[in-house]
Amino acid sequence: MGVSGLGSSLANCINLSNLTLDLQNNQIGAKGASGLASGLANCINLSNLSLYLDGNKIGDEGASGLGSGLANYINLSNLTLHLRNNQIGAKGASGLASGLANCINLSNLSLDLQQIEIGDEVASGLGSGLANCINLSNLTINLCRNKICDEGASDLGSGLANCINLSNLSLNLNQNQIGTKGASGLGTGLANCINLSNLTLNLNRNKIGAKGALSLGSGLSNCINLSNLSLDLNENQIGTKGAQGLGSGLAICINLSNLALNLYDNKIGDLGASGLGSGLANWINLSNLSLDLHQNQIGAKGAQSLGSGLENCIILSNLTLNLNGNKICDEGASGLGSGLANCINLSNLSLNLNDNIIGAKGASGLASGLANCINLSNFSLYLEQNEIGTKGAQYLGSGLANCINLSNLSLYLDSNKIDDDGASGLGLGLANCINLLNLILDFRGNQIGDEGASGLGSGLANCINLSNLTLHLSSMYQSQKLKVISKCLKSKRLVVFQKKFW
Repeated sequence: MGVSGLGSSLANCINLSNLTLDLQNNQIGAKGASGLASGLANCINLSNLSLYLDGNKIGDEGASGLGSGLANYINLSNLTLHLRNNQIGAKGASGLASGLANCINLSNLSLDLQQIEIGDEVASGLGSGLANCINLSNLTINLCRNKICDEGASDLGSGLANCINLSNLSLNLNQNQIGTKGASGLGTGLANCINLSNLTLNLNRNKIGAKGALSLGSGLSNCINLSNLSLDLNENQIGTKGAQGLGSGLAICINLSNLALNLYDNKIGDLGASGLGSGLANWINLSNLSLDLHQNQIGAKGAQSLGSGLENCIILSNLTLNLNGNKICDEGASGLGSGLANCINLSNLSLNLNDNIIGAKGASGLASGLANCINLSNFSLYLEQNEIGTKGAQYLGSGLANCINLSNLSLYLDSNKIDDDGASGLGLGLANCINLLNLILDFRGNQIGDEGASGLGSGLANCINLSNLTLHLSSMYQSQKLKVISKCLKSKRLVVFQKKFW
């Protein structure tokens, strides 16, 4: 009987209001999908429908059949349709889009068409279909890896422009072929969605460029009710002007509470980072911030501007800042430290400054800022491949001594020219962190000898509540290893102790 038989049976259930069918990876093919759709076409009273048909090779014929069925569901309020990996082409997706156009009472729509290579023609059709769904409040569309270009993205934007009642929108266009015009079309559409509260937009690995980013920023500046925003524009060649445009547009969104902004590998430079910093200064209601700017040619001025922006974010509770692989020196690191000094409500902090050119003065500036973050509970600091040296490590120890509420701490200080005095100074600071439960210390590629190992161990012996400890230490003689180990093992609460020596 199979799926077609199931469809025939469902055809009798004319009073159905709620239906969920999960038939993923069942090889139902085109005929099965068409038979299912034919039966469901009779269920005209459906209000809530969820169909999970991923990985079934339904092809154009099956998708078109589903579209014909959808055209009957004028009373549908909630629809979830997952069709990824189904060998659906332009005809099939167009059929789906035509069906959606009839579902004018939809309030919630989730559509997953990932990796079926629908192209511009079908994306345009989807845009036309969405234009009819003016009552949509919640919309999730996944069109990742579908060879969508400017025309398709622009038409999607045109469709979104009609959805003025949208409160929640998630749009995944990751790894397509969208350029400046497509991004501009999306920006224009978003400008109409003035009631948006939550937006997730993924345009990673397209080619929107500076003008595309400017248009997105301009569109988002209309979304003044945004509370939660996640914007992924990694590897899009937006450059300095694009980042400035984003910062300028987003600066209007003063009601943001949660922001994730991912701009990895976009060559935004100091001026671009400064533009983002200016926007950051306006987000005074931010509680959670994640900013990924690694590999962006940011130097001292850019980092200082970001620090200046952070100074205004006094209610931040959670901060993740990735500036790995830039050109930040002492002045830039100190600027970041000055900003962090104002974030006294921080509970969780992850700061990645690997592979920059930060020395002792920069470490001192960071430490001074951290000393103010007395409410920190979880802290991860990545400073690998810098040049903080002995004094820098001592400064960090001094700053951390104030963070007495830390329960989880990870310090990655690989290859920083730290010697005995530096390790001892850090140990002295850690001795104050008596509430530590979990600790990771990475000292590989430094110059720590007997005295440093002993000082580090003495400090850690004070952390009587430690339950998990991981130590990465290199170039140590057996006697040095034993000194650290013996002192660490004095903690009666220690459950897991990983020692890794090279």
